[in-house]
Amino acid sequence: MSTALVEDIRACRLCADRFAATATQHAPRPVVWFRPGAKVLIVGQAPGARVHESGRPFTDPSGDRLRDWLGMDEARFYDRDQVAILPMGFCFPGYDAKGSDLPPPRICAETWRARVMEALGEVRLTLLIGGYAQKWHLGHKAGVTETVRGWRDHAPTLYPLPHPSWRNTAWLRKNPWFEAELLPDLRHRLEEVLR
Repeated sequence: MSTALVEDIRACRLCADRFAATATQHAPRPVVWFRPGAKVLIVGQAPGARVHESGRPFTDPSGDRLRDWLGMDEARFYDRDQVAILPMGFCFPGYDAKGSDLPPPRICAETWRARVMEALGEVRLTLLIGGYAQKWHLGHKAGVTETVRGWRDHAPTLYPLPHPSWRNTAWLRKNPWFEAELLPDLRHRLEEVLR
């Protein structure tokens, strides 16, 4: 079932016209990275341009920062038997005319998310990265800072995180509790789950 689902997602072209109309004028390339039985689920936003090219999630500076936050090397991070990476949109959404990231098309999550979650089975730890993932999975409209600040309300099975983009470096400086309190707790939990 999961192999067929992965192939169905890889073949998806629901957003072909939408992506062709962006400033990047690119074709869909769903980046699919999961297997049933994974213990950890990383829910991101959508692949960026570098991930679109590589076909592997988080192969960019955001991925380097995320792995640093988690205290994970690449081998462990990309082990699909341990870690599933499930963005809110499987494809790079493109850029607008000003070069800003476009949001993940909602139709992607509406089409695929329930089927993938069912195929994954029970995961022991979920990381919600950024506002799109947090709003979808937590069902509320709070901002990222408020949601991440309330991480203890969700731990130890779920941790909301800011996006690890370089654009959030100022956010990290303004919120030192994130690296001082949340990350050590998360790393400890990851070790428990992946032991």
